[in-house]
Amino acid sequence: MDTTQIADAPPPLQPSTAEQKRAARGATRPGDRIFLGLSRGSGILLLVIMAAIAVFLTYRAFLAISEDEGNFLTTFEWNTGNTPPVFGIAVLAFGTIVSSIVAMVIAVPIAVAIALFLTHYAPRRLRGPIAYVIDLLAAVPSIVYGLWGALVLVPHMTGLFGWLNDYLGWTGVFSWDGGAPRSMLTVGILLAIMILPIITNVSREVFRQVPQMHEEAALALGATRWEVVRMAVLPFGRSGVISASMLGLGRALGETMAVATVLSPDFLIHGSLLNPGGGTFAQNIASKFSEATEFGRDALIASGLVLFVITLLVNGAARAIIARRKEYSGANA
Repeated sequence: MDTTQIADAPPPLQPSTAEQKRAARGATRPGDRIFLGLSRGSGILLLVIMAAIAVFLTYRAFLAISEDEGNFLTTFEWNTGNTPPVFGIAVLAFGTIVSSIVAMVIAVPIAVAIALFLTHYAPRRLRGPIAYVIDLLAAVPSIVYGLWGALVLVPHMTGLFGWLNDYLGWTGVFSWDGGAPRSMLTVGILLAIMILPIITNVSREVFRQVPQMHEEAALALGATRWEVVRMAVLPFGRSGVISASMLGLGRALGETMAVATVLSPDFLIHGSLLNPGGGTFAQNIASKFSEATEFGRDALIASGLVLFVITLLVNGAARAIIARRKEYSGANA
């Protein structure tokens, strides 16, 4: 090839300053600009909707709490039809938190164990069917879980309650007076079954993103399979597991129909998890909203505002955990 032709070749065309600016903005075509506008508008619309919900709940809650003769946070009563009305969320807050804690204590270890089994131990021919069943359980409606809990789970809890009373009844937390097993422990078990597929699916995807180099390095150093999981897989997926747990906790906090179907509610705080009674925010709203007066609905909305704040705090905690450990995510590996 003639070197003079190469030397005489014109220099490549450089983009103009305007084109460089458009490229820097990332929207050089009409379709890109439309997509950018729609994406930005959707994000702004979501914030507006959340703000509108917060304003609506706050306004209606203020109308109810301003006429409440009891302490809204500490009263063990819900009589919105009295004159003057007396109601509070002490029992509802206690029941919501306790049932969610029971569900998390049961569901999280089992979900993590299933996720580890599917990603690192299960034979290939078993992974697909088991994962399919877990995905199917995640799609089951809440009312179906509630009916199953009322017709199947509750009648079969008597033996477990008796065993806990015999061996752990001295603690007071697991004492049982022989009543119907429609208690916080039953609710917690049912919620654990409901949130188990969610935590399992998210944890499984997190464990699948562990860099292969990390596992191979541990194996090269002589680690066993469990040591690989303990030293490479679990540290990498810790933030993802916590976020998955927060996601499951969000569903447990707001579960309505399943809890209303299984629980025998009252407005007392019971020291035992086995005796019937108690209540949750969502269950109380579902059971009383249809027959409540206008003021009673405002009171229920006030309790819903508290649940709304708790849910936002849970989601915010999950986002903070993800942001703190984002450098260890599989996308950046």
